Amino acid sequence: MKCTCGRGKLCLTFAFTAFSMIHPEHQRRAYLQAMGIDVWLPNDAPEPAAPASERAAAAGSENPGADNLSWDELRACVSDCTRCELSSSRTKTVFGVGHQSADWMIIGEAPGAEEDRRGEPFVGRAGKMLDEMFRAIGQRRDTVFIANILKCRPPNNRDPLPAEAVECRSYLERQIALVQPKIILAVGKIAAQNLLQTDDPVGRMRGRPHNLKGIPLVVTYHPAYLLRSPSHKRDSWNDLCLATRLLAETDAA
Repeated sequence: MKCTCGRGKLCLTFAFTAFSMIHPEHQRRAYLQAMGIDVWLPNDAPEPAAPASERAAAAGSENPGADNLSWDELRACVSDCTRCELSSSRTKTVFGVGHQSADWMIIGEAPGAEEDRRGEPFVGRAGKMLDEMFRAIGQRRDTVFIANILKCRPPNNRDPLPAEAVECRSYLERQIALVQPKIILAVGKIAAQNLLQTDDPVGRMRGRPHNLKGIPLVVTYHPAYLLRSPSHKRDSWNDLCLATRLLAETDAA
């Protein structure tokens, strides 16, 4: 920094005093170090705390696990999550709904506009279609547990990015561990590909059993796709029958 007003050291002193009044300690130190000015501190001086936003970003990048969280703790963690940029555009987080000890766990891809507004997965026309699928197998929304790969809505309902799915993964894994379902139904390409770690299309994944950490998993079409392509409803019915049979085999074992 070079003084141009003729006051020399007095000007620089005033400038640094003003800078110190409006910037946090950690920013002042970084500024001085960038200028090549040594910062002398007592040996017992504490490190200045970074702003909450920076601490949250650091925590998100580390992607801490959720292995030991209770339901309430997990819900609070999801609600406050800032691990990815979706936190800045969401209206509400969409944690999941249903019975917390359900035999059936339904996993979709990500919230849409209505889900983002209400904070509940699978609402609107696709949600009604999913409810009809439940009734066909003797279940209801409150007897299964419904969750998504992502807890926040991607802008313009785009597909979740791989990095976003990674940041949300520990939340979903903890939900699965808490529910301890006997059968998982992955609805749609994004959900199935993320759970099974594959690039296969739904048509290749459905119609046969899979396994997710010891839990039987069945892939089927997303309800929104069935609304656009009703000719595939019979395929989804067959998938539900397969899941029902696998569940019965688990109970009999």
